[in-house]
Amino acid sequence: MSLVELGRYDRNLANILVGRLEAEGILAIAFDGGASIADGSWLLIPVRVMVDADDLAAARAIAEGDAAA
Repeated sequence: MSLVELGRYDRNLANILVGRLEAEGILAIAFDGGASIADGSWLLIPVRVMVDADDLAAARAIAEGDAAA
């Protein structure tokens, strides 16, 4: 498995997208979700959504389809 970045999103959208991808059978992981929570700047730090390189095209189609909805 080789992880690649699907995109960077705000914390809530990243977690929703991870759930959507997993519902479609695509393993996804949100990186940096807990960054700087202690100092209150977590809203400013984007969360990276990572997927397997083999799933990137399908994941992009899902992410772009959700953004258009």
